[in-house]
Amino acid sequence: MLKHATLHQLKVFEEVARSGSFTKAAEEMFLSQPTVSQQIKQLTKAVGIPLFEQIGKRIYLTDAGKEVLSVCKDISEKMSQLEMTLADLKGLKQGNLRLAVITTAKYFVPRLLGQFRHRYPGIKIALQVTNRKQVLDRLSENVDDLYILGQPPEGLDINLRPILENALVAIAPSDHPLAGEKNIPLQRLAQEPFIIREAGSGTRMAVEQFFAENRVEMNVEMEIGSNEAIKHAIVGGLGISVLSRHVLALEGTKGPLTILDVEGFPIQRHWYIVYPSTKQLSVVASTFLEYLLNEGKQMIAKIDLELTQS
Repeated sequence: MLKHATLHQLKVFEEVARSGSFTKAAEEMFLSQPTVSQQIKQLTKAVGIPLFEQIGKRIYLTDAGKEVLSVCKDISEKMSQLEMTLADLKGLKQGNLRLAVITTAKYFVPRLLGQFRHRYPGIKIALQVTNRKQVLDRLSENVDDLYILGQPPEGLDINLRPILENALVAIAPSDHPLAGEKNIPLQRLAQEPFIIREAGSGTRMAVEQFFAENRVEMNVEMEIGSNEAIKHAIVGGLGISVLSRHVLALEGTKGPLTILDVEGFPIQRHWYIVYPSTKQLSVVASTFLEYLLNEGKQMIAKIDLELTQS
C-alpha cells in the first residue's frame, strides 16, 4: 500500500527520475547504488506497479511513475514551505520586524506598533522614519520587511495594499480670519500664503495635483521639509498649509492649530503598505500586515474620531 512509502523513498525516486540514472542519483545523494536500488524496489512494491522501465541502457518513467513524480514534486514544495513556516513560527516570539515609513506616518505608526508589540512582546522592531525618496531607495534595495507610503511609487515591481485612509486637510492658526467659516471657496484659500513640503514629498505631490485639477494656483510663500517645522511656522503666522490630518493626532484642534472647512476638502488619499512582489514575507511580517489590515484600521478610525470631535 502506498501509505507504507516513506519520504526518503520518495526523495530517492525523485532524484532518480530527475537524473535518469540510479548511479547518478546515488552520487547526488551520497548513497550507494544498491541502497538506491533497494529504496526504489520498496517504493515500487508499495505502489504495486512498476515506476520505471528500462530500454537499452536507459530508464524511463512509466505512466504510474509520472503520476508519482508529480506527487513527489508537490510534496517537496509543501515540505519546503512547511520548513520555512515552522522556522518563522519558532522565531515569532523572538523574531524581527523591519519597517521603513515616510515622516508623516510617524504620527500613527508608533501607536500601531505599540499594540502589536504588546501582543508579541518578544518581537524586536526596527522603525526607520525618513523622507519618501529614501524610503523608495530602501524599497528598491529590499532593506526592510515592509514599507508605508502615502503616494504609490511608479516603475517598481511591488505588491501594494491600501491599509488606511489619509485625509489631507487645510491647517491654519486657530485665530485665523477663516477659522470657523463654512465651505470656504478654494479660490479664497489660494490667496493665503502657503507653506509646502519639499520637492518629492508625497503630500506635496498630492496637493499640487489637487490644485492643478481644479485650475487654481497656490500662493506658495515657503518650502519646509518637516511637518513639525511647518506646524510651528503656521503658529508663528507665516502662512497656512495642507497636511495629513494625522499630524494633529497628539494636540488635536483645540490647541493653536485648526482645520479649515474648505470646499473639496479633505483631499482623500490612502496609506499604502508596500513590499517587492518577489519577496517572501516572514510570518512576523505577514502577521503585522494582517494586523494592519484589520485591527489597525479600527485604531486609526478611533484617532480620526478623536480629531473630528476635538
